[in-house]
Parts: sequence; structure tokens; C-alpha cells
Amino acid sequence: MTFAEFFHILILLGFLQGLIMSILLFFSKKRSHPNRLLGTLILLIALACLNLYLFESSWFTGNPVLNLLGNLIPLVIIMPLGPLLYFYVKSTMDPTFRLSRKQAVHFMPVIIDCGAQLSVVIYFTGALLGFSVPAPASWGRFIDDYNVYADIPRWGSVTVYLWLSARYLAGVSTEKSPHYRWMRQFVRLFLVFQIIWFIYLVPYVIPSLTDKVLNTVDWYPVYIPLVVLIYCLGIKGYLMAPEEAPVARKIVAPPPLKLIAEAEPLLKKAMEQDRLYLDPELNLALLARHTGLPQKTISLVLNQHLQKSFNEFVNGYRVEAFKEHARQLRQDNMTILAMAFDAGFNSQATFQRAFRTHTGMSPREYMTRHLEKQPKPENE
Repeated sequence: MTFAEFFHILILLGFLQGLIMSILLFFSKKRSHPNRLLGTLILLIALACLNLYLFESSWFTGNPVLNLLGNLIPLVIIMPLGPLLYFYVKSTMDPTFRLSRKQAVHFMPVIIDCGAQLSVVIYFTGALLGFSVPAPASWGRFIDDYNVYADIPRWGSVTVYLWLSARYLAGVSTEKSPHYRWMRQFVRLFLVFQIIWFIYLVPYVIPSLTDKVLNTVDWYPVYIPLVVLIYCLGIKGYLMAPEEAPVARKIVAPPPLKLIAEAEPLLKKAMEQDRLYLDPELNLALLARHTGLPQKTISLVLNQHLQKSFNEFVNGYRVEAFKEHARQLRQDNMTILAMAFDAGFNSQATFQRAFRTHTGMSPREYMTRHLEKQPKPENE
């Protein structure tokens, strides 16, 4: 068996592994939204491997019908990889994150991946309708050149979204989370692949070197790392524990009514009158010291009576404070982040998660829906 045949088999195994892992991830009940994003990403990489395997196989290229179908059906869909990896990182770190119609614009550059297939369709349509079309050889050369230079925006897209993912992780305040560590590894794996791809891409896009690169090493320096990437991403992504794993909770008796009657007014006074929530460093110990209540009592009343965690209780007041600041936006001319900090939040990521949890929408969506239609004051 030659090295070329060995690598050829590896590419096929990479496709099969990617197909299996994408199915497992897509239909997994654990963390279904992040898993489906990762499954889609791995499936697109696997299809690119399948494309290389088919066009390196004589039984495929020697059959006119199969060869035509291979040129009409796009299997190398790379432009969505960048948005998918970015949204996978966000959905893993923020369980409330969901794709919306507004984010569909990130996937529109997929048209770049379909350019060669559209050219084939245009050529055959023009020929069937009797229009004057270029010679097949020159048209084929155009498609080959297109496929070469389309890799430039593909590489650039993945690189940009990789940078956005790294920047997003830098603003996350849960560095000790296993999912945070996995996301850091995830970004680093893609960064290594981007470096390998760049080293290959530089001589590949130079017209005088393109054929020499393909004849010497073909696409294996890029696709072998892709196969490794499929194994690493699929296995590690599938084995990762859910963001919020169900835990067996002890049955705790509800707090006595007398305890509630004493504690609840003190907690509400601390928030509504003393406005302790404006302190970004507020924690359970500080609240206990301020109210004179034991920490266990505060936790018991919040969890069993108000059905809230300490953070949910405090952030609820902070969200309402943000809304109040937002109503004065026209007068104060404050930014969203400045208003969030002014309301007691100490990080943008925490603010975004808390606001979406309490309102079901992002701060920007809230301001668009509820404040743009708000009547202006008479003195404006």
C-alpha cells in the first residue's frame, strides 16, 4: 500500500467518524442546543473529507454521471464553520443562548461555497438555451481558479470568528468551569489548524505554485489535520457533562412561617430601601451582616420560600434598576454597559445572562421593543 492510498483511507475513515459523531451529537439529549451546533460543524468538516475522497477515487471521477453530480452538489461548505464555532462557544458558556433570525446574516456568505456549482449550472443552462458559451476547457479553468481563491475568504472567516470566540471567553467570569477549560481547548485546536492551513494556503494561491503544491503533497497536509480535528472535537464534545447536570436534592422542609415573617421584610428592606444590590461586591456574607440574619436563614428563605438563588434574588433588582436607567436613556445618554454597571453588575457576561433569564430577551431587544415607542417628554 502506498502512502497516497493510506492517506486516502484515512480521509474516508475521517468522513465516517465525522458522520457518526455528528449523528450522536445531533440526537443527544444532553445540552441539545450546543451539541447540535457542534454536530453540524463536524458534519460540514466530514463532508469536505468526503469530497476529497471522491475526487481522488478513479471509480468516481471515471463515471460521467457521478462526476457531474459531484460538480453540482456542494460538499465543501466552509463559510458556516466560523459562525458555528463561535455560537457553539457562546451556547456552551451561556445555557440561555439561542440562535435567532437576526443571526442568520452570519451564514449568508455560504454563497461563496456554492460559486463553482452555480457556475456549472449557469454554463449548462446557457448551452441548453442556445446562448454562446465559452469552451468547456476555459470554463473549467475558471471554476478551478475560483475554487483556489475561494479559500482566502474561507480562511479569513474562520479566523475572524475564532478571534471573536477567544474575545468572548476572555470576558467570561467562570474560568474554573470545566466547560470554560473545554472551550479554551476547542479554540486552541482550531487555532493550530488555522496555522497549518495558512502555511499551505500561501503557496497554494500563488498561480505559479498552485499546480506544484497539488502535485507534490495534494490536499493531505490540510485534510489529515482535519481528520484529527474530527476525532478530537467529536469525542471530547460528546463526553462533556451537561452544563446543568441534574442532581439529587435533599428534601428540605419549608421554613417556618414565623421565620419567613421576620426575614422577608429585612431582605426586601435591604434591597428596596438600602439598595444593597448596587454594590457589585455584594455576597451572602455581606447581606447577612447588614440584616443581622444568619446566612443559612437567608438561603433557606430565598430557596424554599421565594424559590430563588441568592444571585437570582439580587440580579432581579439589578435588572429592574437597569430598566429604570434605560427609561432615562434619552436624558442621561448612557451606554447599555454603563447602565448595567450603574445597576450593580460587575461584568457584561453576567449582566447579559441575568437580563435574558429575567426578561427572555437581550438588553438591546428590550430597548428596541419597549423604549423606541415610548412617548418623548413634553419638554423635548
